Amino acid sequence: MPGTFSSLRAPVTFLWALSLPRTHADQTTTITTDLYPQTWSGWGVSLAWWANIFGDREDLADIVFTTDSTYWSPGDETLPGLGLNILRYNAGACSWNTINGTVSMVASPNIPKAKQMEGYWIDDSSTDPSSSSWNWTVDANQRTMMLNAQARGADTFELFSNSPMWWQLDNLNPSGASDGGSNLPTSQYTNHAIYLSTIAQYAQENWGITFTSIEAFNEPASDWWVSTGTQEGCHFDASSQASLIPILYEEMQARGLDQTIIASSDENTYELTLEGWDTITKATEKAYVGRVNSHGYEGLSGPRSDLRAAATSAGQLLWDSEYGDSDSTGATAVQLIMTDIRLLQPNAWVHWQVIDSSDWGLINGDITTDTLDGATTKYYMLAQFSRHIRSGMRILNSTSSNVIPAINQDNDTLVIIAANWDDEQTFTFDLSTFSQVPDDGTAVSSWLTDTSGDNLYTSDDSVTIENSAISLSIASNTVQTFEIYGVAI
Repeated sequence: MPGTFSSLRAPVTFLWALSLPRTHADQTTTITTDLYPQTWSGWGVSLAWWANIFGDREDLADIVFTTDSTYWSPGDETLPGLGLNILRYNAGACSWNTINGTVSMVASPNIPKAKQMEGYWIDDSSTDPSSSSWNWTVDANQRTMMLNAQARGADTFELFSNSPMWWQLDNLNPSGASDGGSNLPTSQYTNHAIYLSTIAQYAQENWGITFTSIEAFNEPASDWWVSTGTQEGCHFDASSQASLIPILYEEMQARGLDQTIIASSDENTYELTLEGWDTITKATEKAYVGRVNSHGYEGLSGPRSDLRAAATSAGQLLWDSEYGDSDSTGATAVQLIMTDIRLLQPNAWVHWQVIDSSDWGLINGDITTDTLDGATTKYYMLAQFSRHIRSGMRILNSTSSNVIPAINQDNDTLVIIAANWDDEQTFTFDLSTFSQVPDDGTAVSSWLTDTSGDNLYTSDDSVTIENSAISLSIASNTVQTFEIYGVAI
């Protein structure tokens, strides 16, 4: 299904071939007992920008961060909760105060108010978070959603930065430099590090939030962060990142953030992440990083396996820390998730926006006009994964690229997610490699979503175990998830 998508995360159009793999009729897949090395940490979402506008909605918190069924009035529908447990909280770069009566923020003429995230450190008079240089009352909506998420079971929090505070920048513009180049002078590296580490310390002491990680950059190698841009952004080349990372580490240590690691570097593609990581690891700064983050805007291409090998050789965890697309059917997202799990092998996968326009969101809405609508089919496609492959589970290898299995070894539950992009056909899943399989005739719980929207996380209770396998017909353009209880390695 080839297509062209324009990422709302950057003013650039990405072209990729999204031809979905074709499978032959009557596919048989052996589910192996070969465990991926990393335990699955979960599924997540970034809070900026949707939570900046809609962060005080309790129903949204229920929908995104629980697995309960919640009525969603804007779409007049009851949604199966996604059960996301990871969230990325954005440290804002904007404030509208004047420093010394003369200096104030320079805003891009093209940035919507909804994408101006208000920052806590409003001037450079003092680094003391209890001083008047800090305003901890701002950004109430994003903070409210974070706390509501925690109350509903979210357990992994990342603090990330799109741009340093405006007053730290050469041109005072948090959207970027005029030419897309560097905008943070080296004399302000320490202040950027102080800003992020102070937020993490304040959150721990006052909000009851311990950030698992801090990410100081967002797509830093890219040159589309310009002063006329539509969001906050700042360019850092790889050598600049390598210089700033140890400064951030020192500031974190000074504030007792022993439970928080540095993630790097949230590049737009796997290729850019790998290039930047190679530069960083050639310096001693690699010792300060605890996880490799990459965005997934490279489509089905990109050096996923090479990035995984680089992270593994450096002893790093690996996240796909941001992905989005404008395919409301969810077919593109499913293909990316499955390809990521097989080749990149991250231990977490994070969607960009819950609510967005032009089909980029899981739920349609417009943050610039404060309007909300119904869920996309993509929402239900993500539910096929996030409700069933849960934190603490282990991903397994299979013999088919369109089948993702995972196992909960605590309660002997096997999950199989299969996608059929061909004509309707029979899928058989061979479980004979497992040491324990349910008896013949045992019912298997199952749910399915198709790209037409005729089935939206629809339950199918007709599947049973027969001869240590399950076999059934799966319709075209359908994703089906199975939970099989009593399967052990």
